[in-house]
Amino acid sequence: MGLLVNGAWQEDISRTKEGRFIRPVPVFRNFVTRDGSPGPSGRGGFAAEPGRYHLYVSLACPWAHRTLIFRTLKKLETVISVSITEPLYGKTGWEFGSAAEGTQDSVNGKSTLAEIYLIADPHYTGRVSVPVLWDKKGRTVVNNESPEIIRMLNTAFDAFTTVRTDYYPAALRSEIDAINELVYPNINNGVYRAGFATTQEAYEEAATGIFETLDKLEHRLARQRYLAGAQITEADWRLFTTLVRFDTVYYSHFKCNLRRIADYPNLWNYTRDLYQMPGIAETVSIDHIKRHYYGSQRQVNPTGIVPIGPLIDFTAPHDRDRFG
Repeated sequence: MGLLVNGAWQEDISRTKEGRFIRPVPVFRNFVTRDGSPGPSGRGGFAAEPGRYHLYVSLACPWAHRTLIFRTLKKLETVISVSITEPLYGKTGWEFGSAAEGTQDSVNGKSTLAEIYLIADPHYTGRVSVPVLWDKKGRTVVNNESPEIIRMLNTAFDAFTTVRTDYYPAALRSEIDAINELVYPNINNGVYRAGFATTQEAYEEAATGIFETLDKLEHRLARQRYLAGAQITEADWRLFTTLVRFDTVYYSHFKCNLRRIADYPNLWNYTRDLYQMPGIAETVSIDHIKRHYYGSQRQVNPTGIVPIGPLIDFTAPHDRDRFG
């Protein structure tokens, strides 16, 4: 996995410090708002319009998966179009395939995601990551930070959907923020910190944090249906995209093998509860997930062999209805 430096692709440079994985900060941080007025920190200038915006995603990536989920939850499929990358990295990162495979770039007709970044900024320096929220009108990247994109999808396009569910309600924001601050470094990014660690100390530090946090969430979910209580929020969906991948790839590929999610009664029932919500199963591709992690991340799995298992039934009945 490489990156662009002043518009030119170069091979990977170290993303570790003392063996610890360092996630780069996304560069494009503008906001779509209902009327184009400034969003958080004064960033804005992009008005919500049907058909104007496009998502570039990978079905393998948990960060991109969040945006697909919110597009589904808010019924924005006819408002915001989408392009899906191939599951395997190419020589310059994420690539597009053919219409027959459902992995073509339907907006700009490019063969790689790097080319999309270079349309927005010919001198771009940084990682070529998904998701990308693209502005067809301005031919530029609006944002490539998933937590910000899902909040745009949550409210900015309400004029073009009948769904009024708010996944970041004002009354729960402080609690949601606290949950996100626990889950992101220890679980969402924790699995990467464990998997990409290059020293034993860094690996054990990350892996220990993962399971300490999973233990806390297991206890929390023993007394309530969702992370913030009785109401499902963005915190649940941000956690879900890691949980749904955990036993398939993170447990083995990233050596997060102290316990499976299936070994946690509440977390496992909770994962199936979320998976079985309308439209969510269609956003999950175990095939793309396995092919990407095992096939592309050769620094972790040098042979690129994709395992045939495990067999996981996300459609099995769950017990979360006991909370009402």
